[in-house]
Amino acid sequence: MTRRRAAGESYPALADTDTREEIAPMPILALRRTAALVAILAALPAALPAQTRVVLDTDAGAITVVLFEKEAPVSAANFLRYVTEGRYDNGAFYRTVTLANQPSNAVKIEVIQGGLDRDGAKRLPPIAHETTDKTGITHTDGTLSMARAGVGSAAGEFFIVIGHQPELDFGGKRNADGQGFAAFGRVVQGMDVVQRIQRMPADSAPPQRLNTVVRIRTARVVR
Repeated sequence: MTRRRAAGESYPALADTDTREEIAPMPILALRRTAALVAILAALPAALPAQTRVVLDTDAGAITVVLFEKEAPVSAANFLRYVTEGRYDNGAFYRTVTLANQPSNAVKIEVIQGGLDRDGAKRLPPIAHETTDKTGITHTDGTLSMARAGVGSAAGEFFIVIGHQPELDFGGKRNADGQGFAAFGRVVQGMDVVQRIQRMPADSAPPQRLNTVVRIRTARVVR
């Protein structure tokens, strides 16, 4: 049976102190976690800018490349200018280098080469040579690089690497001057097209020209 309280009898005091001890740490802990999260986010590097992508629409299919504008600014900007000014439109992939068609080369490579081909009217002045030891971009499978004769002679012709080709890097022996070739991008989609072009019939020795060139219909920047 419940006892009735007498008039004037006080109720037991609520455990204010105990209650505060139980709930006080919760907001403090949340604040500490929030502060820690803010510190971690502040320490993260700023978001990297989106890399420029270019689609080469060819008779054999589309090839999408990404340009390394920060690492190789001169070569990438030069290529991008050819693209944005429409200079590669109606250009071609015209050369394929395979293990079987370079009999006089002690150092063999595998690439396909494209650009303006014989349309010299669209050619811009040569650019400065950017070596791979400075850019850090090496000639691995899918690398996009500038074709050249002497150092500083690269203009509008480029090539795409098939497989790992370290002899094209700075210090490599494919070019006697040891300066290598200026890599500035990489294929991110369409390597099957690149490989298909490389397997097409071509001269059995330099200049290793394709029997039927693969037309570059258009070259366009995409985001």
